[in-house]
Amino acid sequence: MTDKNTGHQVMTEKDRKSRRNSLIGAAFLMATSAVGPGFLTQTAYFTEALLASFGFVILVSIILDIGAQLNVWRIIAVSKMRGQEIANAVLPGLGFAVALFVVIGGIAFNIGNVGGAGLGSNAMLGIDPKIGAVITAGIAIFIFLSKEAGAAMDQVVKWLGALLILLIAYVMFVSQPPVGEAIYRSFVPLELDFYAIITIVGGTVGGYITFSGGHRLLDAGISGKESIPEVNRTSIMGIIIASAVRILLFLAVLGVVSAGISLDPDNPAATVFLHAAGEFGYRMFGLVLWVAAITSVIGAAYTSVSFLRTFHEKIDQYYRYWIIGFILVSTIIFIFIGQAATLLVFAGAVNGLILPLTLGSILLAAHNTRIVGDYKHPVWLTVFGIIIVVLTTFLGVRTLFQTIPQLF
Repeated sequence: MTDKNTGHQVMTEKDRKSRRNSLIGAAFLMATSAVGPGFLTQTAYFTEALLASFGFVILVSIILDIGAQLNVWRIIAVSKMRGQEIANAVLPGLGFAVALFVVIGGIAFNIGNVGGAGLGSNAMLGIDPKIGAVITAGIAIFIFLSKEAGAAMDQVVKWLGALLILLIAYVMFVSQPPVGEAIYRSFVPLELDFYAIITIVGGTVGGYITFSGGHRLLDAGISGKESIPEVNRTSIMGIIIASAVRILLFLAVLGVVSAGISLDPDNPAATVFLHAAGEFGYRMFGLVLWVAAITSVIGAAYTSVSFLRTFHEKIDQYYRYWIIGFILVSTIIFIFIGQAATLLVFAGAVNGLILPLTLGSILLAAHNTRIVGDYKHPVWLTVFGIIIVVLTTFLGVRTLFQTIPQLF
């Protein structure tokens, strides 16, 4: 709506509500993209290994996650460009390489997400995992068939994300963790695990994850220097949501292992729910795994395709159908081939290189007037970003050298 006196656009209440929903949706999309089946296993594993001191790892990772995500989301908003466009502007061809890495990693991890949804359906309802995977893929596809796919996605990830938090919070209370010890060791740990910190940072903002919400805001028309305060708040909200899930799960696991229970190495998170709340807890674990999986299916498909949209007008025009195709391919591979172990190993190695590549290009773009105009990027954010690039490069290269022999 246009103001008759000034000629400026004035937001109606409907516009404000739509913008607010898009902001919240972007935060939950990023958070639920991070909270997949691997996130649950990762958190349970490190909690059993480090006990209450894992709280320190989570605290440090939250600070680093915020630093990484603020850098990425601010530059996406200011430049009004997606991650691959920024990378190409910094170094011609780099955006194509990043997009290739994201799509390879996205398909591989989506196979795992679809598989996780199938296992969640099996634990929750006792149905065949492959049938559960197909049903889950069908639900995700239905969301993107809508002409208002963005708004539908915002609502789905928001409500499923809230459900995830409530379910894990219940198990945390039932498991009766030593909260005081956890708080104390979060600041005074018994041991420092550098590898755990980098792994948790990579699991929260690594690969395509940190771009999911930033690209969603761009698609919703929320960009420009004037939107930076909103982008900052939404960016931090996404990290807080993902971290809240990790903290609640950490405390739930800590309560179980503190009681002397050893976790099943094949499914450590399931052990926590089973011992905390019995058979009902196991069924609840199935629901948690399914929610974590379907939201990650949605996030991985949406973000992976968003890295392709600028390369050809037909991809941009029919992006919803490309997302549907992405989900179908992932599901078909899972049904007929399985987890495709070699692909997952390769994707894991490649995924570790995505964040240092993309964040590195973001930091270069942040000080390039050709890309950001007269915008001045805060020095502290640049320093934060450099630290994260160094840490994740170290982990990415190390992971690559460790996994290459497994491919042959």
